[in-house]
Amino acid sequence: MHAPIVEFMGLYFNLANILMITVASVIVFIIALISTRNLAMKPTGMQNFLEWVMDFVKGIINSMMDWQDGGRFHILGITLILYIFVSNMLGLPFLITVNEQEWWRSPTSDPTVTLTLAVMVVVLSHFYGIKLKGVKGYGQGFFQPLPFLFPLKIIEEFANALTLGLRLYGNIYAGELLLTLLTGGLASTGIIGAIAAVPLTFIWLGFSLFVSTIQAYIFTMLTMVYMAHKVSSDH
Repeated sequence: MHAPIVEFMGLYFNLANILMITVASVIVFIIALISTRNLAMKPTGMQNFLEWVMDFVKGIINSMMDWQDGGRFHILGITLILYIFVSNMLGLPFLITVNEQEWWRSPTSDPTVTLTLAVMVVVLSHFYGIKLKGVKGYGQGFFQPLPFLFPLKIIEEFANALTLGLRLYGNIYAGELLLTLLTGGLASTGIIGAIAAVPLTFIWLGFSLFVSTIQAYIFTMLTMVYMAHKVSSDH
């Protein structure tokens, strides 16, 4: 199986990624719309869920930096944790293939998507570092605590983006791959294999749900760590 790739003006586009990114974005938008449609003093239903997410992300930010510095990243954190969680979940129930092309899968099971998110986070951390500290104050951070550590600081920035993206990709891709092997490999061995695949598939689905949730949390938490390192005066 392979991804549906098309060429346009010398550039190659993965249609499955475009589809799944759009689906994940629409789902997150619908969640936000439903949660804020009829706001009440005593939240219930989806409003209660969204307020819990907001408080959860606020707790992450407060553990990394002062709210005066980190409050501006609240919406970013909420968006990331919801978007990554939804993206991680999309490929768990099923995988849709047409003519041996994978059309429905988790967008975060593709390294292009996860590395793009990681690069976005790292670039935003530099942007806000310069915006809040100024070019001089921001640049001095690369030479502290010792000037000769500057090359390592540069390497660290690239490593942060690489590990942040590949960690998310590896966990989601591995989960979907094993689900495919369980449902396809064991089931193809006959009735006994099909019966054996059922409980194993449900067990792995539960574990994948847990891993996908944890990965959304880890990505959001590390995002706030990187932001704190750039904007907080005590980092």
